[in-house]
Amino acid sequence: MTTFWSIWVIVLTLACLALCFGLLVWNMKNYVGVEEGESCGHEFDGIEEINNPLPKWWTIMFFATFVWAVVYLIAYPGMGNWEGLFKWTSSNQGITTLAESKQATIDNQAAGKRVQLDQEIAKADERFGPVFQQFAKQDIIELAKNEEALEIGQRLFAQNCSQCHGSDARGGLGFPNLTDKDWLYGGTPADIKKSLMDGRVAVGMAAWGAALGEEGVDHVAAYVLSLSGRTVNQKDAESGKAKFAMCAACHGVDGKGNTAMGAPNLTDNIWLYGGSQRAVKESITNGRAGVMPAWKDILGEDKVHILTAYVYSLSQDK
Repeated sequence: MTTFWSIWVIVLTLACLALCFGLLVWNMKNYVGVEEGESCGHEFDGIEEINNPLPKWWTIMFFATFVWAVVYLIAYPGMGNWEGLFKWTSSNQGITTLAESKQATIDNQAAGKRVQLDQEIAKADERFGPVFQQFAKQDIIELAKNEEALEIGQRLFAQNCSQCHGSDARGGLGFPNLTDKDWLYGGTPADIKKSLMDGRVAVGMAAWGAALGEEGVDHVAAYVLSLSGRTVNQKDAESGKAKFAMCAACHGVDGKGNTAMGAPNLTDNIWLYGGSQRAVKESITNGRAGVMPAWKDILGEDKVHILTAYVYSLSQDK
């Protein structure tokens, strides 16, 4: 906020308080020319207006409210750029990256500022950190059978992963289903933990529309769909098979994919971006490139370890 608008807010706030205070004081005095307890000469629907003073309890509470307002505005931020005597704020403002957030926390501690969110996070880490550390010492496969750990993992998933993969972890268009056994980058505990820790930036599927042309895209799509047992035009599929060589570098000659590259298996009829003929043609024409963020700096390895156990458990037979 600029200095001008900061001053504007401060002046306007204080003026409103002064006006309300003056109005209260003015109403405590008798200016109507009628003795207290006497009628003001107004009557409506059988109700007569009597010149009575404000109740003392009401007046005292009103004055107490003004005192509290002044103390609050001095102690806490609330008027323009005023930071408050206590240097308190609910959270770090204007933060756009994790690095900025961490630096702001360090700077605030050095300046003696009290950031409530930072204090709550520090308190939570102090209280629950040892719990996470104990679980982090256990093997992921064994941890996936621990009900207490799975409850913690489910909460971590709901807070951080459900926005993309859904609250039931079944994903959506462009977001993998975590409850089946189909894994782009491998479904072992080590593979899942690596995905969570470091994130995944797909090598990317190239856009083949320009190279193949519309007819070529139709033929390759027919062949790709035939790999999963779909009924297609066999003539188109045969033509597409000859062109599939440009796809085999990633998906393999047999179309069963490559977990090292995150290339999907095309033979299982599981489709990340949709399995309709139109969706497959769109993937071939325009290409695809998915991104999953890294969580190691956000959650820390101990929490990621527990989250890995939860995600791993989702695809295991109960």
